[in-house]
Order: sequence, then C-alpha cells, then structure tokens
Amino acid sequence: MRMRARAALASSPVLLLLLLLVGGCAGAVYKVGDLDAWGVPPPSKPDVYKRWAKSIHFALGDSIWFLYPPSQDSVLQLAPEAFASCDLSRPVARLADGNSFFNLTAPGRAYYASGAPGHCRKGQKLWVDVPMANGTYLQPSATDLAALAPTPAADPPAGTASAPEGASASPAPRAAAAGSVVALCFALQILL
Repeated sequence: MRMRARAALASSPVLLLLLLLVGGCAGAVYKVGDLDAWGVPPPSKPDVYKRWAKSIHFALGDSIWFLYPPSQDSVLQLAPEAFASCDLSRPVARLADGNSFFNLTAPGRAYYASGAPGHCRKGQKLWVDVPMANGTYLQPSATDLAALAPTPAADPPAGTASAPEGASASPAPRAAAAGSVVALCFALQILL
C-alpha cells in the first residue's frame, strides 16, 4: 500500500516536493519520558527524565518532543547555570503550545525545564548529551558539571529571581521554526 501511495504522490509536482522533503527529515523524534507525559515526576519515579535521557543515544538532527497540557505547563531551554538553580527568568527559548519540539542541532549538553512555578525544583527538568557528527561526546565544562549538582528542593524565598506566573519570554526563532519543520517531517514520515 505504501508503494502505491508513493507512486501516486510522485505524479504530482507539489507532492513530489513533499516526498523529497521527507528524505531530508532523517533525524529521529523522541517523546520525552516515553509513556510519561511532561509533568512533575511522581514520587515512585523521581528520576524518570534522567533515566529516559540516559537510555537514548541522541544524534545531531534528532528532536525531542514534549507533550503536556498547554494551559498548565511549558518547556524552557535553559543555560547551565539557570538549570542548576532552576532560575526560569531568562530562558534561551520558551515553548508553551503543549506539543513542543526542540531540534538537537549542536553537539554538547542541552538543558530543559518546566516553566510552571515550582515544577523545576520538583524534578521536572531534563538534560541531554548530543555527540558530535563523528559520535564522540564533548568533554563537559565546569559549568556543565555544576549544572548537574542536586537542585535545592524548596522554592526560593519571595523576592528572588524566578519567572513570574504567566510570564512569557519570546522563544528563539530557531526553536519555533525547528519545531514546525520537525512536526511536518514527523507527519510526512507517518503518512509515507
């Protein structure tokens, strides 16, 4: 059936272009947490995201997909220092559509956390290591190593820097555009 669908698509110039686009969508898409949606980890699985990230060998061009209720959460890409302290005030990128994709386009470590108040400190955060094109990993910097220190469990006292509830930083254009391309590639791969 797929072969007939591809033959039919190839007869249309627009659909042929879409078929060629799918060929450029070689990276894998990984749903963060697998069966667990993006949310505060339950007490029975406090390290669900750490275990999930360690179970996957990411590659350049792969994407990670965060699925969550958009009215209740968001995903922030953070700098290492902000990740370590759960400082959500200046994210690198913020997506809040409930179906967020981030492309892994650079080797090294990438950091993500929930944008909902208090969730990062409750363990709703994730870091992934992306190898270079030759499959080797970059040596973690001192900042990267410090970012992996345990996060203080309590929320900071009133008056300290954290993102106010409902605050919205504009996502980096690359993250938003990358999410659209990944979603299109993902949909086309399913159809074809």
